[in-house]
Amino acid sequence: MIFSLFRRSPQADTISTLYGMIVAQARLPVFYRDYAVADTVNGRFDLIVLHMALVLDRLAKDPALQSLGQGIFDQFCADMDHNLREMGIGDLKVPKEMRRMGEAFYGRSKAYLKAIPQALEPNDGSRALIEALSRNIYGGAPSAHGAAPRLAAYMLEAVRELKAQDTAALASGVLRFPDPAAIPVARV
Repeated sequence: MIFSLFRRSPQADTISTLYGMIVAQARLPVFYRDYAVADTVNGRFDLIVLHMALVLDRLAKDPALQSLGQGIFDQFCADMDHNLREMGIGDLKVPKEMRRMGEAFYGRSKAYLKAIPQALEPNDGSRALIEALSRNIYGGAPSAHGAAPRLAAYMLEAVRELKAQDTAALASGVLRFPDPAAIPVARV
């Protein structure tokens, strides 16, 4: 009977599984090799934020999945806190860094989610999304001109893929992203 207190709930396992899938997708070498995302702490953080924003937006649109979304966000925060401490950030600086990361998360998410509906329009209004990616992922670097449109195309495909996923499958911890290597290189 006492051992039941130490068991994780099925929802906690699902949250952990979904968060792990988000991180695994963000760490795919193709993003760093073919999409020219910097293979740095900041580059990895930016890709996790990008994928988190897409998944959390999908979960927020389904009332049955909203608590799952909150759980994933909480796990993201705990993971970021853990990573900061592992990198040697002192206890007194962790809250300040967490605040900075939270502001970055919300700012980037807002920019991406605002630009996505426009980018999904048939007249290809992806300019705002490409600009947001150029600014946030690539730091406005000129090399982003070729990579940002491809990353925008990947994001739009991910939005379509997430939208098509079944609520029950998501609730059980099944999450699919498109293969980033299958997204064609954008013509600039």
